[in-house]
Amino acid sequence: MRMTVDIEGLVKRFGTFAAVDGLDLRVRPGSVHGFLGPNGAGKSTTIRVLLGLYRATAGHVRVLGLDPARQAAQVTSQVSYVPGDVTLWPNLTGQQILDAFAGLRGRRDEAAERRLCEAFALDPSRRARTYSKGNRQKVVLVAAFAAPTGLLVLDEPTSGLDPLMEEVFQSCVRDAAAAGRTVLLSSHILAEVETLCDTVTIIKDGRLVESGALADLRHLAASQVTARPATDRRTAVTERLRELGISCAYVDGLLTLSVPRPLVTAVLGVLADAGADDITCTPAKLEDLFLRHYAVAAR
Repeated sequence: MRMTVDIEGLVKRFGTFAAVDGLDLRVRPGSVHGFLGPNGAGKSTTIRVLLGLYRATAGHVRVLGLDPARQAAQVTSQVSYVPGDVTLWPNLTGQQILDAFAGLRGRRDEAAERRLCEAFALDPSRRARTYSKGNRQKVVLVAAFAAPTGLLVLDEPTSGLDPLMEEVFQSCVRDAAAAGRTVLLSSHILAEVETLCDTVTIIKDGRLVESGALADLRHLAASQVTARPATDRRTAVTERLRELGISCAYVDGLLTLSVPRPLVTAVLGVLADAGADDITCTPAKLEDLFLRHYAVAAR
């Protein structure tokens, strides 16, 4: 299967500084792929290389089978890009801006534009200088989702949107994926990524640290287990859990544990054998996986 985005060993240097340093990124067709990392991790630089705005220092880069360094015009005609910080022509109306985007691309779907303007509650007759940040964001979202493109590259796309419009955005992403389009979503809103994405890539300092199916990556992070063992059983429970390599912490009688996935069944067995009350087991979230890598860097 040809990957929609296929990056191997990407290096992008600015002088002696390596913003991206040997990154691999593969996004399969029809997927919604999360692209995560803190500020300065190299996400936006990678995206600009994908769009042909930056030329890679080294590495293999293909977008829809094309080399963005040599075929930038062909790439951008087939890619919808939404940045997090949108600047529009202030004296043009929203509709004129949509017309301009469509003219640059050479293709459009006017019915889709009208439908999306209604969904996002966007008045395209107003001039851009009167738009709030959220409404400016809506203009480029309408243009991106309405365009007949195979790949959507979304870099902090919901910046400035209210919660209701966030729901509309998520519906649009699902519709795009259902139609066979590929979505590369870079966002600091981990709940958004967890809701929408089936695969994720996490980078740090321009390098890959984790990539794969979201369901599989969750299994690599610890689950949280809580319980209330009887007071006279706490010592025995603590000893058995320590034999499994699990640290114990009690707060007002509530035992809270961070348990690696392979040990969850054994830990729950210890608690059940001890007759503990109020046993809960919460699977790992994307946030847990993310912080597992970045908490170390922050210390």
